Amino acid sequence: MDTVNQNSTFEEKLAGFEACCRKHGLKLTPQRIAIYKTLISTDSHPTADEVYQMVRTEISNISLDTVNRTLLTLTEIGAAFQVEGTGQPRRFDGGLEDHQHFLCIKCGKVIDFQHDALGDIHIPDEVQGQFKILRKTVYLEGFCSVCAEKEL
Repeated sequence: MDTVNQNSTFEEKLAGFEACCRKHGLKLTPQRIAIYKTLISTDSHPTADEVYQMVRTEISNISLDTVNRTLLTLTEIGAAFQVEGTGQPRRFDGGLEDHQHFLCIKCGKVIDFQHDALGDIHIPDEVQGQFKILRKTVYLEGFCSVCAEKEL
């Protein structure tokens, strides 16, 4: 899904998702569509359980396992990202435009930010020769402004 940018509309993102599923031979099931719509409708970087709770309002008989497997499939085909981090449940991001993440280690909030220099990190030739680089990510941890103020 390399045609998505921060100015893409909801409908453009959904069309890109449908094309991505077709490209990877995946059926466009109501469950997949509902999970993807939920993911791109929030900037909270939800866990699988949070997506499950939201999708259940639309598809009452969906299972947490289905949501979890679908989110992992979305990351495998490039329709979503798994936000990196330590010691927490996996968090997912439907925002495919170039951006970075900040995790508050106190409240757990994940915040998107975009800094061009971080997106343009040079990959050393010796690394490029050893691997096929699919994505570069920058992930920062610390205290958000609310939690930092409480620490004072």
